[in-house]
Amino acid sequence: MALTKTHIVELIAAKNDFSPAEAKDVLEELLEIIKSTLASGEDLMISGFGKFQVNEKKPRKGRNPATGNSMVLDKRRVVTFKIAGKLRDKINESN
Repeated sequence: MALTKTHIVELIAAKNDFSPAEAKDVLEELLEIIKSTLASGEDLMISGFGKFQVNEKKPRKGRNPATGNSMVLDKRRVVTFKIAGKLRDKINESN
């Protein structure tokens, strides 16, 4: 089961003696900072966690799977994540 935003709010509230409303505000502000940073094209590095990097994809030829017609897919930006060594080690501890 995936960790949900609601569960994260509950964990923040419990560990920091915040009300659920305060914890939700903290999480929402953090997510807004992350979104605005990535939307501006900047990379986001969290020490000990990893790096979110914005990459530019060039226009390319594609095909509509429903019709089989060729088309050109527009350029776009994608976000990739590179895990930090500390987090990788923590994930692999139990294996």
